[in-house]
Amino acid sequence: MRMLNFAKRNFLELIRDPLSLVFEIALPIFLLFIFQQFNIPSEVYLLENFTPAIVLFGFSFITLFSATLIAKDRSSSLLIRLGTSPMKASDYILGYVVSLVPIILVQDILFFVTAMLMGLDFTVNMILTLFVSIIVSVLFIALGILIGSLVSEKGTGGLGSVIVQLVCFTSGMYFPKELVGKVFAKICEILPFESCLNIVRAAFNGNMEIVSTRNIITFIAYTTVVLAVAVIVFRKNMVADNKQ
Repeated sequence: MRMLNFAKRNFLELIRDPLSLVFEIALPIFLLFIFQQFNIPSEVYLLENFTPAIVLFGFSFITLFSATLIAKDRSSSLLIRLGTSPMKASDYILGYVVSLVPIILVQDILFFVTAMLMGLDFTVNMILTLFVSIIVSVLFIALGILIGSLVSEKGTGGLGSVIVQLVCFTSGMYFPKELVGKVFAKICEILPFESCLNIVRAAFNGNMEIVSTRNIITFIAYTTVVLAVAVIVFRKNMVADNKQ
C-alpha cells in the first residue's frame, strides 16, 4: 500500500508539467507522420516497422522523465524524510516504475491511433505490444533512476539526451546498422537498444519467432544489471543523505 501511495504521488508530480508530457508525445507522433510523407524507399520506414520504432523512441524520453523526477526528489530532501518510513529502496524503485506505466500506455495508444489514421490496420498484436512495451520500458526507467541518482537535476538533461541519441542511432530505427560498417554494427549489437526494438517490432507484427536468443539475453542482462545498480546507488544515496 505504501508503494502504491508513493507511485500515486510520483504520477501526480509527473503530470504537473503538462508541457513536457505534450512534447514527449507530440515529437514522436510528428516524426511518425513526417517520415511517412517522405515516401523513403526503405523497409525501415514502413508503418508496421516505424511505428514500433517510435514506441521505443518515446521510451528514451521516459528515461529523461524518471531521471528528472529522482534528481528533483533528492534536491528537495523528500527522500531524506521518506527514509524514516519502513519502505525499502526496492519499494521506492517500484513506486517510480509503476507511476510511469499509465504515461507509457497513453503514449503507446496515441502512437497506434496515429498509425491507424495513416493507414495501418488494427490488429490484436497492438494489444500484445502494449504489454511487451511495459516490460521493455523497465530498462529505460531503470536508466532514468540511475541517472537521477548519480547527477543533479541540471545534469539529467545532458545524460538523458545521450540516451535519446543512442536510441536513435544504434537501435536501427532510422537505418540498418550494416550500412555504417562492421564496427558500428558490433556496437549496436553490444548495446541493448537494437534488441529492444527487435522485441517490440516482433510483438507489433505478431512474429515473436524472429526475436533471436541474443536479443532476449541482451535485454534481460542490461535490464537486470542497470536495475540492480540503480537500486544500490539509490540506497547508498538515501543512507548518505540521512546521515547528514
